[in-house]
Amino acid sequence: MIKLPQMRASVLDAHGAPFRVVEMSRPEAAPGQVLVQVKASAVNPLDLKIRAGQADHARHPLPAILGIDLAGVVEAAGPGVTSFRRGDEVFGMTGGVGGVQGSLADFVAVDADLLAIKPANLTMIESAALPLIFITAWEGLVDRAGVKSGQSVLIHGGAGGVGHVAIQIANAFGAKVFATGSSASAPFIESLGATAIDYREVSVESYVDRHTGGRGFDIVYDTAGGKTLDLSFQAVRRFGHVVSALGWGAHSLAPLSFRAGTYSGVFTLLPLLTGEGRAHHGEILREAARLAVEGKVRPRVDPRHFTLSRVDEAYQAVQTRSAPGKVVVAIGS
Repeated sequence: MIKLPQMRASVLDAHGAPFRVVEMSRPEAAPGQVLVQVKASAVNPLDLKIRAGQADHARHPLPAILGIDLAGVVEAAGPGVTSFRRGDEVFGMTGGVGGVQGSLADFVAVDADLLAIKPANLTMIESAALPLIFITAWEGLVDRAGVKSGQSVLIHGGAGGVGHVAIQIANAFGAKVFATGSSASAPFIESLGATAIDYREVSVESYVDRHTGGRGFDIVYDTAGGKTLDLSFQAVRRFGHVVSALGWGAHSLAPLSFRAGTYSGVFTLLPLLTGEGRAHHGEILREAARLAVEGKVRPRVDPRHFTLSRVDEAYQAVQTRSAPGKVVVAIGS
């Protein structure tokens, strides 16, 4: 009997259970897929919800290998794949939801459309931190709102994962950027080139008046949801655009309607879950790599070293919000 190549993986057996490192057969690249040797796997807040069984929109049948984002090296290209070859360093948002194997493993077979060549000036850890947050920020600012030079853009939650990347994208397009956050996060927000607004101390009316002369912002990107989305409808200018990556709950659209404004929701997982629009995710990541190489985008990453055997600790760091940046697990070390 021929023994199939093996790999290590961190497996979740039940919702809320500890992760378990196991040996299992290595997957093979099917037509249209690439087999990637994973070097780094990021941990997103969404991963925590999936682990807890709280993400109805992104359920993952158990037992399963989680991990939405990855960076790694192409081991083999499946039939029909011509865009990648063995040895290419790649990154992408490739699985960990909807029954698709995630990146908390030594190897994973992924749809080639979801990948791009990783930025040459970023490490594997940094590259793995980018896909979900960059795609989410890009879809909101560029695809939905059409951000352009000279516009005023307000990012709610500017120090967060999506928020700090959204600031950098808006700056790259030549917009004038403002971002809400706590007083403690203000220095970081300002370091990214945005004007920090302490949402705890300043009312929406006050900062709209101070920074836009009462006119309102051209684009408002809500990354927090809830009441913050309601405030976004008050902060946008007439004929402006509000985007939200967390449009949960019931909201009154009257303030937005009275401004003749428009609203867009961002559901980053849709191409991964449905197969529709996957090639566009690859296109967005190529833009991410371009901006990173140009020095216009860089993710903030937690400096601690997590490995497959310490996945529970990595998830705990995200759960307790003790991480100063994106938590990433190093695979194979």
